Amino acid sequence: MSEETKARGVQPEADAKPAPEEQAPAAAKEESQAAAETSGKEESTDKAEQPKTSGKEKKDWFGGKARELEATKAKLEAAEKKSADLRDQLLRTAAEYDNYRKRSAREADQKFNDGVSHAVTQILGILDTLDMAANAPCTDENYKKGVTMTLDKAAKALETLHVVEIEALGKPFDPNFMNAVQQVPPEEGQESGSVVRVFQKGYQIGDRIIRHATVVVAE
Repeated sequence: MSEETKARGVQPEADAKPAPEEQAPAAAKEESQAAAETSGKEESTDKAEQPKTSGKEKKDWFGGKARELEATKAKLEAAEKKSADLRDQLLRTAAEYDNYRKRSAREADQKFNDGVSHAVTQILGILDTLDMAANAPCTDENYKKGVTMTLDKAAKALETLHVVEIEALGKPFDPNFMNAVQQVPPEEGQESGSVVRVFQKGYQIGDRIIRHATVVVAE
């Protein structure tokens, strides 16, 4: 065999391709390595992305709780405001009712006093006559006793109606309750400006004057 032929014969052997049996394990090995690299990259990516996803979830969770807290706080404030408004309304209603009750009581008392005052005014003349008869000299004791008993019953009736006699004798003169018709020099023991004689008794019911007392005042 010539050298040229040998050279040609050797060239095909050098360029000869590996057999299929030799290519399969190599391909499988390359695929395995590629799969391992891909899996490693995916795990690395998952590990890198995991904290980010967890942090976002926590942020969303806290944000949701904060919104719930604000909503609950707003509801509580609204409930407290409504409760305060209802309490104020209740207090105002109670105050208005109390004022109405007091006003009604005053008006009722005023009407009662007006009625009693009018009625008593009509009989004061009779009481004045009986009082003068009781103080007049009289030899008939039974007559005088009867007049006195009548005056006592009249006084009890007036007391039942809350009508009281204005105390005047020996008291300092008070124009709010008395009418002075005369001034006289004071006697021994009498103070100047004091009432020394009552011509006509005065009466009042509560703060209402039914009739002023008619009096004589010491100078």
